[in-house]
Amino acid sequence: MFTLYGMASPNVTKVSIFLREVAAPVRFEWVDLFREAQFDPGFLRKNPNAKAPVLVDDDGPGGESLTLFESTAMLIYLAEKFGRFLAPADRPERYETLKWLMLQASGFGPMCGQYVHFSRFAPPGQDYALERYRNETMRLYRVIEGRLGECAYLGGDDYTIADMALFPWAALHEYQGLDWSGFVHLPRWFAAVAERPAVAATMTELKDIMARDAASLASAPQQALDRFLGRNLPV
Repeated sequence: MFTLYGMASPNVTKVSIFLREVAAPVRFEWVDLFREAQFDPGFLRKNPNAKAPVLVDDDGPGGESLTLFESTAMLIYLAEKFGRFLAPADRPERYETLKWLMLQASGFGPMCGQYVHFSRFAPPGQDYALERYRNETMRLYRVIEGRLGECAYLGGDDYTIADMALFPWAALHEYQGLDWSGFVHLPRWFAAVAERPAVAATMTELKDIMARDAASLASAPQQALDRFLGRNLPV
């Protein structure tokens, strides 16, 4: 049995997609980040970085419970555990997948996240930050468009954990007000991934989690919201 701790974030969603792809038994535990649940001692023992998601595998290596934080680490672990969506070490496709997985983790996800922050939560007068993060997000979309012009999926001919990792972030493009006109391969890829039954089911389930998050956000104390957003805090 797996337990996935999280909320309606792309990093939680990517792990949910994998677990549904392999029909793994999973229990979802909602973490109320807008009321500082991530700073509870019990949660910090699971992830000292106070972030979601956290994944617990009751049947980890040696039959012992294993706790993971960082969604990219979770995807690699799950791919190796189930032998799915990541080629073996003796095949070059494995490293193609890992390259694009790391681009999502180190570049695309953080840039999208910063753009959402400054466009939705920052006070007025953030034009420089907005332009910087929007431009960098669009630059990375162009890099991804180029890659998808070479092959069906990010890792090559097959759907992999790199696609699972990128998809939930790309699904935010309309929310972010980012224009995909002029892209050909990115929309084709996005539609193909969205049509997968596991992805479609996960995105449907996500709506209920988003509603729960939105209700918590609407009533969050200012101090808790500031702490979540990392603003007005002592250095």
